[in-house]
Amino acid sequence: MEQRIEAAISAAIRLGQGRGPVPAQLASALDYAVTPGGARIRPTILTSVAMACGDDAPEVTDAAAAALELIHCASLVHDDMPCFDDADTRRGKPSVHRAYSEPLALLTGDSLIVLAFELLGHVASKQPMRSAQLVITLAQRTGMPGGICAGQGWESEDKIDLDAYHHAKTGALFIAATQMGAIASGQDAEPWEELGARIGQSFQIADDLRDALYDEAALGKPAGQDDLHGRPNAVSQWGVKGAIEKLDDTLAGAIASIPHCRGEAQLAEMVRRYAERLTPLYAAARTAAE
Repeated sequence: MEQRIEAAISAAIRLGQGRGPVPAQLASALDYAVTPGGARIRPTILTSVAMACGDDAPEVTDAAAAALELIHCASLVHDDMPCFDDADTRRGKPSVHRAYSEPLALLTGDSLIVLAFELLGHVASKQPMRSAQLVITLAQRTGMPGGICAGQGWESEDKIDLDAYHHAKTGALFIAATQMGAIASGQDAEPWEELGARIGQSFQIADDLRDALYDEAALGKPAGQDDLHGRPNAVSQWGVKGAIEKLDDTLAGAIASIPHCRGEAQLAEMVRRYAERLTPLYAAARTAAE
């Protein structure tokens, strides 16, 4: 699956870079922004759900997975800019605005967003209804009122609803992952929302714990950003011990929420493996809580 996802993302970047005379620095920045790709957790969830539902149109699944990852990478490029987190590093290397300049970082993020929707348009001739549903779902989980743009917007408010903030900032693209995986295989998206929301919530709690407990070397990006920017987070609300308990409950709920499908057992195993990946985090958090 990993090779399949990387191949789809690489093909998407080649499409965005084009042929002939193009702005070379921007073309280079597109590739820089998406590689190396980290865990690719969102496209992996999307593809896993599609396979559990039959994956009868793999080209649609691949387009959806690449599109979702491009949106995620675009959000990271924009998040790192001086107007937001002003982060010098991302994934262990200079952030895009440090490596290429602020104007090029802004254009890189914008180009990745546009390219994501172009990918979904290209599969419309094969599966027009699915393509349309994928576009709508990705748009809803990217912009306002409930997408990652809304999540970023909460940070400019005097009073922040933590659940709404986390649901939009982090949960939105995980909901997109589960729903788009179902749509790509011709299934109803609605039953898959809870699974995406719970995975997203667990990811956000884990990220809050990492931000509070790890250093920059371990994270591959600046640490302590929640406290530095005064952002609400699970650790400040529940404490380390309470955040761990919330994370345990959320992951258990994610497994229980998986809709009935032919690949239900495999999806449950995927969530369990995800939980196992957090084991070092659990150990560090529990030590800090003692």
